[in-house]
Amino acid sequence: MERKGILLAGGRGTRLYPITSVVSKQLLPIHGKPMIYYSLSIIMLAQIKEVAIISTPRDLPMYQALLGDGSQFGMSFTYIEQREPEGIAQAYLLAETFLNGAPSMLVLGDNILYGDGLGTKLYDAALQNDVSTVFGCKVTDPERYGVITFKNDRPHSIVEKPAQPTSNIALAGVYFLTSQASERAKLLTPSERGELEITSLLEMYLEEEALQVQLLGRGFAWLDTGTHNSLSEASEFIRIIETRQNLKVACIEEIAYMLGWIDKSKIENIVSEFGNSDYVQYLKSIIDV
Repeated sequence: MERKGILLAGGRGTRLYPITSVVSKQLLPIHGKPMIYYSLSIIMLAQIKEVAIISTPRDLPMYQALLGDGSQFGMSFTYIEQREPEGIAQAYLLAETFLNGAPSMLVLGDNILYGDGLGTKLYDAALQNDVSTVFGCKVTDPERYGVITFKNDRPHSIVEKPAQPTSNIALAGVYFLTSQASERAKLLTPSERGELEITSLLEMYLEEEALQVQLLGRGFAWLDTGTHNSLSEASEFIRIIETRQNLKVACIEEIAYMLGWIDKSKIENIVSEFGNSDYVQYLKSIIDV
C-alpha cells in the first residue's frame, strides 16, 4: 500500500500573537510564499501524492482556497478539521479513515528543511514501509523540542521538551511511521501538558527496536518558525539562498513539474493569470528553458 502524507497545520499559534489572532500561523509569509508551501514541499520531495491537511475549523477554508483539491499539482488533498489541538499524535487519530491502513509521513506545518540531497533522504525513507524513520538535527536549545539520546550508536530514548536535556539532537518535525500508527495512537494517554505526545508514540516503536533516526548533519538547515524572531530569521535565510542561487526554495509547482506530475500547460496557465509576481516570473523561467 502506498504511503500517504499528513500535513498538520492546526494549533492556535499563541507564541506569534497578535499576528495569528486572525490567520493561521502556517499561512504567514516566509519570503514570498505561505509557510505551508515549505512543509508541503517536504512531502512532495518524498514523492507522496495523497495528502491530508489538518487544521482548525476557522482556518481550513483558507487552506482549501489556497491549495484546492491538489489536482493543480498532480496530487490529491483531503481536508480534516482539528477542533481542539491535543498534541501531534492526535493527527493519527484524526487521519485514521484517510490513512485506511496505509503507512504515513507526517510533517509539521511550521517546519522548514533545506539541504542538498534532502529529496533523496526523504524518498528513501518513504520507500521503507516496514520501518519507521524520524529525522534528527543538532540544535542549541534542545529544551524546546523532542530530544533523542543515543546508546551504542542506536536511538535509546526520546523525551519531549526536557528541562535538562541529555542530548542536543532534536526531532525535526518529519515522521515516517508504519501502518500501525493510528492503532498505537489510540493507546496513548494525555501527558501533563494535556497532549498526546508524538514522543510517546515514537517510544512504542523504539521499545521494539523498530525506529531509525536519520541525522541531518552539516549542509542541512532545519528552521523552526514558532516565535517572532525565528519567523524573521527563516524569511531572511530563504531570501539569502534564493537571491544568491537564483533558485526558489519550496516552489511547489516546480517540484510537481520536475516530478512529471503536471505538464507545461499548468504552469503556463499560472503565468497567464498571475504574470507580475517574482514567484510567477520564476515559474516562467522554468518552462522557457
